[in-house]
Amino acid sequence: MQENGSFNEQERIMRQLEALEGRFEELSIRITLPEVISDGDLFRKLMREHSEMAEMAEVAKQYRQLVDERDQAREMLSDPDMAEMAQEELEELEERLKEATHQARLMLLPKDPDDYRDAVIEVRAGAGGDEAGLFGAELVRMYIHYAERRGWKAEIVDDGATEIGGIKEAVLTIQGKGVFSRLKYESGVHRVQRVPVTESSGRIHTSTATVAVLPEVEDVEISINPGDLRIDTYRASGAGGQHVNRTDSAVRITHLPTGLVVTSQDQRSQIQNREKAMRVLKSKLYEMERRQRQDEYSSERKSQVGTGDRSERIRTYNFPQGRVTDHRIGLTLYRIDDVMNGDLDEIIDALILAEQTQLLEESEL
Repeated sequence: MQENGSFNEQERIMRQLEALEGRFEELSIRITLPEVISDGDLFRKLMREHSEMAEMAEVAKQYRQLVDERDQAREMLSDPDMAEMAQEELEELEERLKEATHQARLMLLPKDPDDYRDAVIEVRAGAGGDEAGLFGAELVRMYIHYAERRGWKAEIVDDGATEIGGIKEAVLTIQGKGVFSRLKYESGVHRVQRVPVTESSGRIHTSTATVAVLPEVEDVEISINPGDLRIDTYRASGAGGQHVNRTDSAVRITHLPTGLVVTSQDQRSQIQNREKAMRVLKSKLYEMERRQRQDEYSSERKSQVGTGDRSERIRTYNFPQGRVTDHRIGLTLYRIDDVMNGDLDEIIDALILAEQTQLLEESEL
């Protein structure tokens, strides 16, 4: 019965992969049509989908070849001269097919439609006074280092610097392949336990910073009525250096219907700051819609690894013990310096695996 069940699953996966290959072939043709190429928005949309599906189509092709080889080996069992060799080959192919089926199931799991997007990251000082601000600044540096490790581009929109080198609130954008698909797991409350540099008695303090990761959207996806905006300019401020400005180059945009406020003061040009602020505002408006959809979806699920809830404590950084613990999956690493220097892949990979495992279990119910 188990073998029959496995066979049926492989047949089901084959049908899904064939449909995927069909869609990829359709896209390959459509992106060459003159009427599609002349429609910039449609062309970009189809090219993005084509690029996202290219790897999946290759996996589907390899899976189909593996099934064909398995079927040929089974046919050879009836030949007395080839039976022994065919049995050995069949056993090897069945093992490879078992692993390939698992990988195909993972690939065919429902995808977050925003995974391909770039990201806007907001880091805010939480409880803990100056120490919370200093920790927030370290988180910003951690994400910049992580972006550098993965070949992504990170830009500060507003560093919200304090006089002692911390932050009140900082905003940065990160651009590259698969940015949001990995960084979305960073949303939530990050807690630090250590002796603050501002503490003379040597006592360990607990402070927090909140991180929000928003998918960045394209202009055509979010329409904003200019009459709904109040735009103020002011002189950039901060800890000095590039943040001291003699002109009113900083920009604050208020979206009146929602009350959302974004600022940008990292660029010397008012025009550049305005463009950056608008990018962040559009991402925030999109996130509001996304959060509503996600809440409706998650109400049907028992739990989620990457809820992105800003009030959820997701991770603790304990400096005296050199320990980083992600509370969602119970993962503890004793290499805090590496993590703070942007070595986040082990944590993020574990979070992705946990969510995939959960989705697989739910698909079997």
